[in-house]
Amino acid sequence: MIDLAIITGSGIYDLPGEREEAGAQTRFGRVQVSRMRVGPWRVGGISRHRPGHRYLPHAVPHEANLAALHSLGARAILATTAVGAVDPAVALGYPLLFDDLFFPENRLPDGRPCTVFDDPEAPERGHLIQEEPYAPRLRRRLALAAESLGVEAVTGGVYAHVNGPRFNTAAEVRPLRAAGVAAVSQTCGPETVLAGELGIPYALVGFPVNYTPGAGDPGTQDELAALLSRSREVLPRLLLRAAETLEKEDFACDHGYVYRVEGGI
Repeated sequence: MIDLAIITGSGIYDLPGEREEAGAQTRFGRVQVSRMRVGPWRVGGISRHRPGHRYLPHAVPHEANLAALHSLGARAILATTAVGAVDPAVALGYPLLFDDLFFPENRLPDGRPCTVFDDPEAPERGHLIQEEPYAPRLRRRLALAAESLGVEAVTGGVYAHVNGPRFNTAAEVRPLRAAGVAAVSQTCGPETVLAGELGIPYALVGFPVNYTPGAGDPGTQDELAALLSRSREVLPRLLLRAAETLEKEDFACDHGYVYRVEGGI
């Protein structure tokens, strides 16, 4: 069993430190989870894309990943994602600690609704209602961890999820900018929603590696690779430092709930 889960995105396929590999079987498939101790906590790690970047965004098994972490007892999740900056004011190469979500389609990569409540007869079915989709207590711990490491981070900003695997055009990005989006990627909308429905506080750290069309210079492939390399240096240290400092109250899921009707429990 684990206390905390860490889900890593592009370029980060394992976490530093001693760990053991174990599998978790779910109704959505089997998931490999690395387990380790970080401070007082038992931590389970999942590489979202798997080693070698096996899964492009449209192939990531979100349901299996979240079901596995839930079955292992995870009481909080810290996650990373490489993002494209939508807001021209966002600086590349500095972590973004998101506080809101733009994911209006609410669809899994295969087009199905993004929900764990897929059985109409299940008594626990319901509507996810969140004051904040990203756990404020966990975000605060991440901000303090960044400060202690001397890492400049931006606290706050809207994360947008879009379908991949292609990147968006300028015309497709303009509505995101109008909605106040800070940065975008192709993976974390489903994670955010599924974690919320399962009652697991979830915090998301974005690492801007390029500008979307119209936001700034798109950069070269070499520049993108260099920023992804920097993310591999910065983000694991940030998440592990935050994990070390977590206290029991940081695992509270007090920023949203599932509203159940028609006899749901």
